[in-house]
Amino acid sequence: MAMSTALWSFALVVGLLTLTPGLDTALILRTSALGRRRRAWGVVLGIQTGTLLWGAFTSLGVTALLTASHLAYTALRWIGAAYLVWMGARMLRDTFRGLPAADTTDAVLKAGADSVTGGWRQGTLTNLLNPKMGAFYVAVLPQFIPPGTDHFTMGLLLTTVHVLIGLLWSAVLIGFARILHGWLRKPQARRVLDRITGTVIGIFGIRLALSN
Repeated sequence: MAMSTALWSFALVVGLLTLTPGLDTALILRTSALGRRRRAWGVVLGIQTGTLLWGAFTSLGVTALLTASHLAYTALRWIGAAYLVWMGARMLRDTFRGLPAADTTDAVLKAGADSVTGGWRQGTLTNLLNPKMGAFYVAVLPQFIPPGTDHFTMGLLLTTVHVLIGLLWSAVLIGFARILHGWLRKPQARRVLDRITGTVIGIFGIRLALSN
């Protein structure tokens, strides 16, 4: 009974977290709305890979050491912030290069960018370079592990619940983005989407850099 209660309670907490619009939502919507469905699913799988690794690290106590070390946490925070700002700036730069958005997107697709592997790398890096994910798991995960259970096994089980909820919500986002695909065939619409997404990602990076 204690294990069942822990699973349902954790599902409620991470479900609310998943539904809150953020960096992951922006990446998935933007990638899928441009017609890159394979890459979008790659991003989803990468994000969930990062989530699973954070859960495993927390269960092993690695992220507890990270949050205890101010230098290690600060270093990871700055690396993550720099990556997000670079990704957002590059996205914004491409919209001001003077080339039609359609030409730019088609060239990227022909170059093989619509691949699960490329999306997976982007999603995994984005998730693992966000130390707040580690801090969240250190603060929250242990509270849902019932006494007497194996910490690593129960931690992975709880993390799997988070991953499954994330996959379900991502499927909804990708389905919604397909509705926008027709509108996004217009070059101007693609530029607008990239500028919005690039701005959101850049703001997240700046916030991460300025946060404690």
